[in-house]
Amino acid sequence: MSATRILIIRFSSIGDIVLTTPVIRRLYEQLDGEVVIHYLTKKAYAPLVESHPYVEKVYTIEKATAEVMSDLKAEGYDYIVDLHRNIRSAMVKRELKVLAFTLDKLNFQKWLLVNFGINRMPDKHIVDRYLDTIKAFGTEDDGKGLELFLPEGVAHKVDTSQILPAGDFCALAVGGAHEGKRMTRAQLLEITRSAPIPVVLLGGKEDMAVAKWLTDQCPTNVTDTCGTLSIMESAAVIQKATLVVAGDTGLMHIAAAFAKCVISVWGCTTPSLGMYPYRPHPASSILEPEGLTKRPCSKLGNSCKYGKGEERCISHIPPQRIIDALTEALSTIQKEP
Repeated sequence: MSATRILIIRFSSIGDIVLTTPVIRRLYEQLDGEVVIHYLTKKAYAPLVESHPYVEKVYTIEKATAEVMSDLKAEGYDYIVDLHRNIRSAMVKRELKVLAFTLDKLNFQKWLLVNFGINRMPDKHIVDRYLDTIKAFGTEDDGKGLELFLPEGVAHKVDTSQILPAGDFCALAVGGAHEGKRMTRAQLLEITRSAPIPVVLLGGKEDMAVAKWLTDQCPTNVTDTCGTLSIMESAAVIQKATLVVAGDTGLMHIAAAFAKCVISVWGCTTPSLGMYPYRPHPASSILEPEGLTKRPCSKLGNSCKYGKGEERCISHIPPQRIIDALTEALSTIQKEP
């Protein structure tokens, strides 16, 4: 019997791609016979799946699917699993002309929730909706969560760099793709000042100014890695962290992939959109502003109904509430055998 050849499509971004990993696992482990899985994504996000043992090949694009279309046609796929559902993925399906299983993005339901506060979203995580996309294959829940596989040498590089504190530490995700997902400076400062264990700041080059300000305020309890690590190196830091504090960001989902305790801090987006941490450590908690009935402010966190800058809705979560959640989670973790 020849192998079943499947192309999974998800172009972006960090969190969304990590959230597709249960689909990879279920297809590979539960389909009869040999299964060959390829993955199509944007070049910037390829490292997230390149080291996955169940992904034989990763195709990448910079902008257009035409960059790889001839190669995709030559692969002879049996099925496409489209977990992005946009113009690019539609072009791939049109050109390859094989049976495709496509995610229902529920854009109308999201629009109703964001614009009118009418919640018609299913009480279901996006991962489970991804898995619904492949239900025709007859796969079953394996009880497992997300997965992320580090490239060879990355963990060792982080280990030997001597940037991490000895013993317990908290990984703090400083930034976010949009302002509405980022914690305020006041919140970040209180975490770095009051956390009972050392704090390691994670973020990109765009977060370096805030990180420098934090380390200037708290020079003894904080290690700043913003702008110096690749996404997979940041993932290696998270893998070694005792717990993680993050907004609704890709690093939050990476933390869940390592079954870490995640203190997730929510602003303009909400868990009701279906993208909260998936099966993280049981000591994890979700913190949302109280009494702000117009949330979610936007689908992506790119606008706020309550203000701008330090006045946006995430600022309604008192910094001490984050510290309390962190301290309680740490106490639970430290009691574990």
